Amino acid sequence: MASHEQRITADNDHQAVMMWLAEYRDSPQTLKSYRREAERLLLWLASHDLKLHDMNREALRQYEAFLADPQPQAVWVGPSKPRKHPEWRPFRRGLSPASRRQSLVILQGLFSWLVEAGWVGHNPFVLMRDKARRLNNQSQTIERYLEQELWGWLWQWLNQPIEGDDARSAYESARRHFIFSFAYLLAPRISEMANAQMEDFHVLEGRWWWSVVGKGSKQARIPVPDDMLECLQAWRSVLGLEALPRYNEPTPVIRALDKRRGISDNQLYRLIKETFAKAANALEEEGGKPAYVEALRRATPHWLRHTAITHQAQSGVSLRYLAESARHAKLDTTTRYLHTEANEWHLEQQRHRLKTPPKAEPETL
Repeated sequence: MASHEQRITADNDHQAVMMWLAEYRDSPQTLKSYRREAERLLLWLASHDLKLHDMNREALRQYEAFLADPQPQAVWVGPSKPRKHPEWRPFRRGLSPASRRQSLVILQGLFSWLVEAGWVGHNPFVLMRDKARRLNNQSQTIERYLEQELWGWLWQWLNQPIEGDDARSAYESARRHFIFSFAYLLAPRISEMANAQMEDFHVLEGRWWWSVVGKGSKQARIPVPDDMLECLQAWRSVLGLEALPRYNEPTPVIRALDKRRGISDNQLYRLIKETFAKAANALEEEGGKPAYVEALRRATPHWLRHTAITHQAQSGVSLRYLAESARHAKLDTTTRYLHTEANEWHLEQQRHRLKTPPKAEPETL
């Protein structure tokens, strides 16, 4: 260790990183992604017999290249397996430019924290040229969402009669239907859906609201549209409950097969991903647009939140209320979902055309 003052009670890099991760224990999905990137870095450092305090600008450059192409592949790349499985590997494939940028954004935050904690004496990201641009992880507009036409097809597909008449298939179909309606109509994050309780839906002065504790433990109250209330009533009927939630009903909204226990963030994540995969196969068999099939294969549960907010904007919900429903800390984040200017720009650009020059008029004397 360098001579700087240590401000945390850690004995090794792993303990120091765990203390940093503990700061995010109230945000399960953030914690999961941060832990993944920190683990990849620690494993890479160990493979080079390095420690966190050895990370300099050159090592950072090497690590960035490694993220794009983890070598040797047999050591670093493999199929999705449980963490303790002998075939588990840190990567499914080399990271895309956007994923590499996200990884570096996370690690930059880690090193800033480690410097303040006195665990390392230097943040190698400080020396990165054009850091503000390179680590800007926000595109000008949201692109990871389902277009209106694709969402319309997906919703129709979700409402098709189920195959088989057994009780389990009927229950799983109803649950998928409710999960996607919940995601589309209220734009929750995955952890917010998994942790939702029946009593979070309540009526105030004749209007239904959804109370949620979101990112950063921020509390919010979101209007429940009529379609969502109808979907909730239908789902409660499947669960054998009365039509509307009671004032004090601290039970899970989304439930396991026993209709009583809740499900975890990871279970919900896998369920949505599996649904997207099945939908992609169905659309491909129908001869649907290849771009739409690919979108469904790439889609993650967070795409549903992006889709919900984007479609609200396209439906004319004002920016003020859109930001409130999305629970964005900054209005700039919400404006990324507005595609109005892009549409107007495209229309305006149509004024610029390749035209046949007009025939010259004969000169008159």
